[in-house]
Amino acid sequence: MDCTPLFRNAKKASRALTVQDSKIINKILLSVASKAVENTEYILSENEKDLALIDESDPLYDRLLLNAGRIESIASDIMSVVNLPSPLGLILMKNTPQNGLIISKISVPFGVVGVIYESRPNVTFDVFSLCLKSGNVCILKGGSDAIHSNTAIVKIIRKVLQEYGINQDILTLLPVGREETTQLLNALEYVDLIIPRGSRGLIDYVRDNASIPVIETGAGICHTYFDESGDKEKGREIVNNAKTRRVSVCNALDCLIIHSKRLNDLDYIVGLCSESRVVIYADEKSYGALIGRYPSDLLQKATIESYGTEFLSYKMAIKTVNSFEEAVDHISDYGSKHSEAIISENKNNIQLFYNVVDASSVYANASTAFTDGSEFGLGAEIGISTQKLHARGPMALGALTTYKWIIEGNGQIRK
Repeated sequence: MDCTPLFRNAKKASRALTVQDSKIINKILLSVASKAVENTEYILSENEKDLALIDESDPLYDRLLLNAGRIESIASDIMSVVNLPSPLGLILMKNTPQNGLIISKISVPFGVVGVIYESRPNVTFDVFSLCLKSGNVCILKGGSDAIHSNTAIVKIIRKVLQEYGINQDILTLLPVGREETTQLLNALEYVDLIIPRGSRGLIDYVRDNASIPVIETGAGICHTYFDESGDKEKGREIVNNAKTRRVSVCNALDCLIIHSKRLNDLDYIVGLCSESRVVIYADEKSYGALIGRYPSDLLQKATIESYGTEFLSYKMAIKTVNSFEEAVDHISDYGSKHSEAIISENKNNIQLFYNVVDASSVYANASTAFTDGSEFGLGAEIGISTQKLHARGPMALGALTTYKWIIEGNGQIRK
């Protein structure tokens, strides 16, 4: 279908949204949170239609899955956004040069934000709440795997907008289909920013085919390096949490790097993972350290494809290194600049890890599972940016604004 009328309506709606009262915005979000919980049964029934088409063993199944607990959590995240201060109209800089002009740098919305995402219908709620609070109109392009869930959620939100007399075009869900994606990526006249959330394939496709500025989010190939001085008690808990807390999210551990001098502790460090039936792809040295000490049906020899893979499931690679430098090199070669961690009691190595590892979030003696907008005190997030321009790490309200210069004069002219 021709999406131009939808894009045009969204652009028009964005102008009205910029002058909307912040109190009304918060009331709308409170109502959306409430309606989400009230309509749990309806949302779950639509979600079941999507789940019925996916094998439960598929890593995307958990991303797609909604339940009462997750809807309660979504509502809680929306409430967190309500309680955050508005990111709009902030004076970022102000000065008065000799010519007497009053020059101010003010935070403003982008305008129209397009978000392309796979599975994860919670993103529909998250994106809407963050865009509304930051004064942005959102155009959503969800995947076919979540069409029933996303349609139900958008229907609920649009009904709330109607009740408050707000133009429903501030939220648009595009039909599924590659042609609609292509149109969105090239709607330069109407859309100000594109944010992809999903697999590396999706992100690469959007970046390579968009004529609109793109902020890359989503793909997470995360490492944890167990240093020569690492505490095995801390390491055991951290590795298990990072790998098994929720395997289908981008902050989950994909590769454990271990110093060769600590191989004798490896079976203890990964011991808890066996309880969750984590399959380990071990290099030659770590395989030798684990054989007979880790369930044989869960232990396999690593191949080159084992590294640089975002598993999104109960699978993990192990790489043995002989030095700190070798660990950092491995992360540089195979990481996605998302989240990286070191387990160490050596303060110099920790500080060096902070300084030299190129990622949006760098940890010492903690699980990468904390890379999340709500955990960082930002409220709901729109994604984890793995690039360096404009936004990096968990993207929340502040990252959904740009700025403009406001110049107040009193008849000044330039010679």
